[in-house]
Amino acid sequence: MNVTLDRAAELIREGELVAFPTETVYGLGANALDAAAVAKIFAMKGRPASSPLIVHVASIEMARGIVRAWPPQAEALAQRYWPGPLTLVLPKSPAIPGIVTAGLETVGVRVPSHSIALQLIEAAGVPIAAPSANRFTGLSPTTAEHVREAFGDALPILDGGPCQVGIESTVVSIAQGKITLLRPGMISLAEMEQAAPANQGEAHAAPGMHPRHYSPRTRLFTVNAPEELPDHQGAYLWRTRPGLTARCIRMPLKAAAYANRLYSVLHEVDGEGWPWIALEMPPDKPGWSAIIDRIRRASATGGGGD
Repeated sequence: MNVTLDRAAELIREGELVAFPTETVYGLGANALDAAAVAKIFAMKGRPASSPLIVHVASIEMARGIVRAWPPQAEALAQRYWPGPLTLVLPKSPAIPGIVTAGLETVGVRVPSHSIALQLIEAAGVPIAAPSANRFTGLSPTTAEHVREAFGDALPILDGGPCQVGIESTVVSIAQGKITLLRPGMISLAEMEQAAPANQGEAHAAPGMHPRHYSPRTRLFTVNAPEELPDHQGAYLWRTRPGLTARCIRMPLKAAAYANRLYSVLHEVDGEGWPWIALEMPPDKPGWSAIIDRIRRASATGGGGD
């Protein structure tokens, strides 16, 4: 059910859950300072306790209030990219319950750029812990309707229209003066001012790192050409050449537009009852790494999800 901004803020303060829009995907939010409220996120999603949550704040000042250290690199990145799709992983304040961070001594924090998300955090007066508002292993939602498809009327939704970025934030850790990439997003390390070369972090140092993730219910294959399609009875997403068989959907040629459309198209074809979805892999070039990461996880076998 849809709720107003004031009602959504009231629910957060009362320890309840609310789905709300960000520029990346819709989040399933709870008061990040309330362990019992955060536990409801894990229960509703069916999410394992080993996967930490990102905490959404309305300002740099609020971010500094939930971490124990704020190194110069954090200040530089926050000044340049916040509000926006960048999550910084830093030592957590004791005010953040261990359930939020999966028992780790670090917390991921970001300032979303969606105006409704910022208004919700400000109105609630607390930081909001929020993974994507989907069932565990499911496709991330980029519209309120996607959230309703996952949870029905069981979850209050603050509808803010379609998400602008369309895939999850870049996640980096900052420790001992080093910036390390934990999860790729549409802000790359190459774009970050004076960023050090990154190593892949440990699998669960950030959300969204399970081998299988962001997955439609329908089996997803990746192909390099139409001739590799598994048969003639499915849906085919392509960029650079027309599909010769199946249900063909052309994807954008530019990375930002592709990212914005990816989850929405997968939701669409996932609901059409095809036996498979095949996706032509985009180019392995700068700017496409986050998209390729999401496609590989969505097409992998085995459990896991945000």
